[in-house]
Amino acid sequence: MLKIGDHAPEFCLQGDQGKICLKDLKGKWVALYFYPKDNTSGCTMEALEFTDLYKEFEAEGAKILGVSADSVESHAKFREKKKLIHSLLSDSEKKTLEAYGVWQTKKMYSKEFKGIVRSTYLIDPQGLVAFIWPKVSPGGHAEQVLVKIKELK
Repeated sequence: MLKIGDHAPEFCLQGDQGKICLKDLKGKWVALYFYPKDNTSGCTMEALEFTDLYKEFEAEGAKILGVSADSVESHAKFREKKKLIHSLLSDSEKKTLEAYGVWQTKKMYSKEFKGIVRSTYLIDPQGLVAFIWPKVSPGGHAEQVLVKIKELK
């Protein structure tokens, strides 16, 4: 697992709005949130809250990026259906998910499986991990991230 102060692992991921590379975002705060699945209740709640606060994040010089293993096509449908503003990136190869330690063994109904543990990394303008929220509860989370950016600036 990454720690505060570590260099954020580099990535270049395709989204429905084009490819985004972390190195191209130097000088900006990055709210990098990992979520399990498009169009599920918790993931929809989290994405809508980030969209609702999009202009406030932008005013703080922050970019919001959502990442899951869903396809670019799935992201496009999700963004359109829910009128999301921020970028959703696809990591179907799970390399970025693994680099950030969010691809983990999970348990449901006594069965083990690999999946995404909902987590958020706040990356500072120098590309360092400024804060980590492991095992996020989606309700109110976007506001927590925005407050933390303001606190750390």
